[in-house]
Amino acid sequence: MADLKNRLREDLTTAMKARDELRTATLRMVLTAVTAEEVSGKESRELSDDEVLGVLRREAKKRREAAEAFAGANRTEQAAREEAEGAVLADYLPAQLGDADLAAIVADVVTRTGASGMKDMGKVMGAVQGAVAGRAEGGRVAAEVRRQLG
Repeated sequence: MADLKNRLREDLTTAMKARDELRTATLRMVLTAVTAEEVSGKESRELSDDEVLGVLRREAKKRREAAEAFAGANRTEQAAREEAEGAVLADYLPAQLGDADLAAIVADVVTRTGASGMKDMGKVMGAVQGAVAGRAEGGRVAAEVRRQLG
């Protein structure tokens, strides 16, 4: 069984014993998403740690987008709840790259690939996504690539 999935289950048990409602609800939601991913498709399978991380990233992105939508609709209480759930999920995700680090990686890839303009964006994006390995959102990466190629 995946180590990350085990850690999520153990932390859920700890949160339940501590009567931490937010952490309990968030971890239950993530474990449900992991289970749904495991049984989707033709046959069920056990997810690897990388696949569980992918599910965590998706769920964290949903929380960020929901928080932005609630904040835009002046529903501050729901926005705060979504942000708090996102913070719980962030504990299980790798640290995000800073803007300077991301810019350095993109500059390195642009130099290595010999990219000269926006027509090379796809080639640069593919290489950068492999280099950042989930430590930066696709939107941030795309914006930085556009800035350096444009």
